[in-house]
Amino acid sequence: MKKLLIVIDYQNDFVNGSLGFEKAKKIENNIAEKIKEYRNNNDEIIFTFDTHNENYLNTLEGKNLPVPHCIINTEGHKLYGKIADLKSDIDKCFYKCTYGSDELFEYLKNRDYISVEICGVVTNICVIANAVLAKTALFETPIYIDCKCVASNDDDLNLAAIKVMESLHIKINNKDFAEVKS
Repeated sequence: MKKLLIVIDYQNDFVNGSLGFEKAKKIENNIAEKIKEYRNNNDEIIFTFDTHNENYLNTLEGKNLPVPHCIINTEGHKLYGKIADLKSDIDKCFYKCTYGSDELFEYLKNRDYISVEICGVVTNICVIANAVLAKTALFETPIYIDCKCVASNDDDLNLAAIKVMESLHIKINNKDFAEVKS
């Protein structure tokens, strides 16, 4: 059995684009190290992509968050920096138009892993949504979040999401990192 790493939405628009924020940039090296570790161990790596169309502003999300982002076939939709370079053709990718990926859930519920680790952005939105889906699909598999590998543009919501995931029996590593406000 293998371990699984899921990299959530580490895309240009969330790091240095229309919804980018400094803390997203700061976790790049940590995520890169995780990818290298999993790759060296021949474990599985999955990437999710927040994916919208040109009509984004007409969607419910677009009306609530009127900032076009991750529009398919744009620079903002692509993976950011080192993470883009580390993605391999063997990695499975899920393109999602909302916070959680129903396709990821369907894929996971038919798999058997030693553990699942989730990293990426944004902790209090897409990370928590996909962590809940992973926990639901693989309820007997340990799910991990390393606080050095997730980020939010809001420290309070970041910590709240970490606490909620912990209450769902998702294992939290480096929690002190999330509790430090900078």
